Order: sequence, then structure tokens, then C-alpha cells
Amino acid sequence: MSTAEQGTPARSATADRETVISRIIDAPRELVFEAFTEVRHLSHWWGPEGFTTTTRAFEFRVGGEWDFVMHGPDGTDYREWISWTELAPPERITMLHGETRDDPNAFESVLTFEPAGAATRIEMRTVFPTKEQRDEAVEKYHAIEAGRQTLGNLAAYVTGIVRKGAEG
Repeated sequence: MSTAEQGTPARSATADRETVISRIIDAPRELVFEAFTEVRHLSHWWGPEGFTTTTRAFEFRVGGEWDFVMHGPDGTDYREWISWTELAPPERITMLHGETRDDPNAFESVLTFEPAGAATRIEMRTVFPTKEQRDEAVEKYHAIEAGRQTLGNLAAYVTGIVRKGAEG
């Protein structure tokens, strides 16, 4: 009997190439999901603390693309590109993320949105092409902390919308 069969979770085949970040957000799942689907929302919260985003093109549909530039707090611009590969509103988004459409180092992220009472549990699971690329993203670009900050920005943004709705 394998360890997994005895009740210990099996190690994923991609575990050494992935990062997983999750957060509970005090807002309804539909609103949290919507914050990913409309550029008018994304431009308010996307990216780690201190970053801003300029969208060059945006089409939220399977096969659609988001071409954007993230502006770092030090003035550095980071060209980014995302293609949506699977959409299951309001439960799941799968996307390919790189610097450009033909980026050989592009990675896949799967976002899941689960109800947690009146709140939402969001999980961002990212799988890199190689373990080395995952390690570089974590060590050089602080991908885990940046992802946590991005989800923190999302949480602040959508809970602000919920509060405004309650006041209005």
C-alpha cells in the first residue's frame, strides 16, 4: 500500500516546479472572480505592493490575451502577457503567463475560487516549465511574496467595493 493510500497526500508530479498561494477574501466569490475578468478592476489591484499596471490590450475569453506593462516602484517597466486557456465562471481560471506571446519560459497558473461562508478562498497554483525556473522566480523575483502581496491588493480592493455597497 502506498503512502497516499494510507491517508498521506501524494506528492504532485509537478510539486518541484510549482508554487501555491492562497488567501481568504471577505467578499462573495462572484465579485472576487469578476475582479479578474474586467480590466477596469485589474488596473486597480494587479501586482505586488508599489506596482502599477498599464494595459495595452485586454480580451477576457478563452484564447483572449491581456498585454500589459507593470511599473515597478523603482521605475522599472516589466512587459507582461497573459492568455486565458480555461474559464469556468465563477470557479476557475487557467492562464499562460509570460513576457510575450512566444515566451519559451511562460508558466501556467490555475486560479480557483471556492466559497468560504460569505467569503471566498482563492488559490493560485503556478507551474513553471522547469524546477530551475521555479527556483529563479522564487529566489530572484520573490514570486511567493509578490503573489501574496497581489492577493492582498485584490482583497483590499474587493472588500472596499463590498463596504461601499453596504454604505450606499
